[in-house]
Amino acid sequence: MSFKDVLKSALTNGFASTTVSTKEVVVCLGMVSLLAVYIFFVYRFITRKEFYNKNFNIAVAAIAIVTASVILTLQTNVAISLGTVGALSIVRFRTAVKDPMDLIFLFWGVAVGIICGAGYGEIAIFTSFTLTIGILILNALPIAKAPMILVINATDYAAETKIIDVVKKYSKYNKVKSRNLRSGSIDMIIEVRVKEESKLVQDIMKVNTVTAASLMSHDGEVTF
Repeated sequence: MSFKDVLKSALTNGFASTTVSTKEVVVCLGMVSLLAVYIFFVYRFITRKEFYNKNFNIAVAAIAIVTASVILTLQTNVAISLGTVGALSIVRFRTAVKDPMDLIFLFWGVAVGIICGAGYGEIAIFTSFTLTIGILILNALPIAKAPMILVINATDYAAETKIIDVVKKYSKYNKVKSRNLRSGSIDMIIEVRVKEESKLVQDIMKVNTVTAASLMSHDGEVTF
């Protein structure tokens, strides 16, 4: 079988036989490696504004190659197939995945390994490009903006009313998330959506007895 035939088989026809040649293994693993590197850079680009875990990124790329190797092996021997299924059934992974987006990349790596290992690299390539476009478009859509957190410290309980009046002047949406009273002082945490951030903080500081005001953004859950 020529290299062209092997490449065609790895892309579209699948490895239908019970024996996989060395050329087919090299082509398959080469294709998976390229897609794994592609996934590596896509994950790095998506998480450029967030906390980036390089070890997780390497693991996602490596899992695609490992999965493809397993699938290639399973096609050659039924006994190995049954043994592998039994062995994998007792494996337990206890590492918690904190970001739902990480799950997408994990499944992406596994899927690419399975598809390429089965000899349908064309599907893996098309799936990878489709996922990339879909993730980038959905990530760019301005569906909702996370509110900001306003933290205020004052030395007089009576300052709360004036603080709320100033907040309402700049923000239609505002919600007191925490109100901590101490001897002669009050600490407040208010969730706000505001455009004139600097003016809001400056006017808050003009309120009598206010000693500190901080406005912070966050990338957590969004309240509609």
